[in-house]
Amino acid sequence: MPEAQYDGGRAIAPTGGGGAMDLATAEGETLENAPAGPPGPGPAGRPRSLRSDAWHDLRSNPVFVVAALVILFLVVISIWPQLIAPGNPLDCDLAKAQQGSQPGHPFGFDGQGCDVYTRTVHGARTSVTVGVCATLGVALLGSVLGGLAGFFGRAPDALLSRLTDVFFAIPVVLGGLVLLSVVTSNTVWPVIGFMVLLGWPQISRIARGSVITVKQNDYVQAARALGASSARLLLKHVLPNAVAPVIVVATIALGTYISLEATLSYLGVGLRPPTVSWGIDISAASPYIRNAPHMLLWPAGALAVTVLAFIMLGDAVRDALDPKLR
Repeated sequence: MPEAQYDGGRAIAPTGGGGAMDLATAEGETLENAPAGPPGPGPAGRPRSLRSDAWHDLRSNPVFVVAALVILFLVVISIWPQLIAPGNPLDCDLAKAQQGSQPGHPFGFDGQGCDVYTRTVHGARTSVTVGVCATLGVALLGSVLGGLAGFFGRAPDALLSRLTDVFFAIPVVLGGLVLLSVVTSNTVWPVIGFMVLLGWPQISRIARGSVITVKQNDYVQAARALGASSARLLLKHVLPNAVAPVIVVATIALGTYISLEATLSYLGVGLRPPTVSWGIDISAASPYIRNAPHMLLWPAGALAVTVLAFIMLGDAVRDALDPKLR
């Protein structure tokens, strides 16, 4: 077989007819005419980003779809409860107290003669408001404190660690009994403030650990070597890559805050009448569980479905955002 010759750094291969062919040119023509490989999962054959890949997994997850539909329904009836319950939850008739299901009143009446169906629907607004606002407050405060402590380390990190130890030593229900027992307001804001006060240490530790892991990556060190400021490192490089665990924990915790509000209202230190709340209705119905179980089952069932939906949503988001589970 004739050997290739070199002319000016280029490989020249002899042909069967006595001619020569530039191997570089032939290789270029071969690559140019080669059939294209299978397109990638993203647009123009490019791989999807972590967010788009997570969204693709969420859309194909039946658990996420069911939980999202339930939560969407709860949000809609929280904003516009009159769509499915046009009555007034505070209109009561003692003559109908503890009566069962009747035409136009499918859930029956409570101990004061109020329509259980109307109160159950309107009670979703209070629970969703408390859960969402408490979660946003906890996530914001915990992420800021934990992120700063994890990024700068040393004295801020040591101070945050000791402070979180103090808050972790306070039992949540006992703290609610002590702090909320002196509050006379009937609004949801004292309850939300209490949850933020005792809930931020958990998120702060998650954020701190995530930031410590991310700031050791090569792209963060390269940006620091190129002279990037601390603010730019935090906002452009660390925060977008460290926020996923915070989102997962906050989503799961949202259902926990809804159940905590119901627990505190049941104990009489959370929301108080005339506020419409599932916890208040469960507390009022518990003495009559034998004679009129419908008074307890419907608000308790609505509370259980709501908490379960948010926990399922959080589990689905965790599975989609965790690369180790792929």
